[in-house]
Amino acid sequence: MSDFGVLPAQTLREMVAHGVIHADPAVTKEQIQPASLDLRLGARAWRVRASFLAGKGRRVADRLAELEMHQMDLRNGAVLEKGCVYVVPLMESLSLPAGIQAVANAKSSTGRLDLLTRIITDEGVEFDRVAEGYSGPLYAEICPRSFSVLVRPGMRLNQIRFRKGHAVLSDAELHDLHRAETLVPDMPVISEGLGFSVDLRPKTGTLVGYRAKPHTGVIDMDKIAAYEPSEFWEELHSKDGQIILDPGAFYILVSREAVHIPPDYAAEMAPYLAMVGEFRVHYAGFFDPGFGHAAAGGTGARGVLEVRCHEAPFVLEHGQIVGRLVYERMAARPERLYGADIASNYQGQGLKLAKHFKAV
Repeated sequence: MSDFGVLPAQTLREMVAHGVIHADPAVTKEQIQPASLDLRLGARAWRVRASFLAGKGRRVADRLAELEMHQMDLRNGAVLEKGCVYVVPLMESLSLPAGIQAVANAKSSTGRLDLLTRIITDEGVEFDRVAEGYSGPLYAEICPRSFSVLVRPGMRLNQIRFRKGHAVLSDAELHDLHRAETLVPDMPVISEGLGFSVDLRPKTGTLVGYRAKPHTGVIDMDKIAAYEPSEFWEELHSKDGQIILDPGAFYILVSREAVHIPPDYAAEMAPYLAMVGEFRVHYAGFFDPGFGHAAAGGTGARGVLEVRCHEAPFVLEHGQIVGRLVYERMAARPERLYGADIASNYQGQGLKLAKHFKAV
């Protein structure tokens, strides 16, 4: 194993065995992904007045006492309401050794529901970042933005990725990797990561995406392929390769590029530049080794884009760069790849809603 890089599944199991990652109840094999660990909700939620970070020298539990509105028992299921902020202690906690840090992210299905979900820690000064050597509990801050959701203990809304040292590829290294692996079919746009653009000229038809409806029912996070898309989403069609984003609205779009993640690498979706427009592409997504790659049975997979417009209406056009993939080396190749011998909902995907909805 390399002295630096993202830690693979087999190392995560060793960390569980040695108590670096501990959980009650114990971590299950289903939680361990090729380059990350799924995190599970605990049995109680705090409704709080506002989002917060613990800050240096302070514990999340102390801030909860300060900001709490009420508590909720999740054991029989509870609804987290749209527009409210909740904090849920997770079943997992950490005792990281020196040299190991972690970064968290929402799982793909969480992001596609516009469910703002971030990890906070004791003494934390950033969301979704776990400091090197951290020892203590983990909490999920959850703010449903478009839909109210029904949750229970054990649900996996977040994932965490562990790394040793600095493993991000430079632009020159990313160019070299593209020449060796053909990360995207066309000429790559590489600047602090691999740029990807929006597809608003589909090869067939005019459907380019979906916009969340403002007034809908509750989504049970345990139900798969259970909901009619038309009850929660409006279809977006375009005949001229452009759409106008409405302020405050949430959209599901798709990248023009079919992306490959080679087996010895992992990637994370990151924002592009704030000055390109009045919108934000959510980055609820780790891309695991093997995503879209031939070694895992893939032929390229396009990235689903979770887009929210901000202050002013904005014209989004076909081929406009909206985000980037930051590639990192793995410390070792995972023993299993995304899409190979594991249940991978989005291998080979195109424009696709979260797994909770019936296929369109």
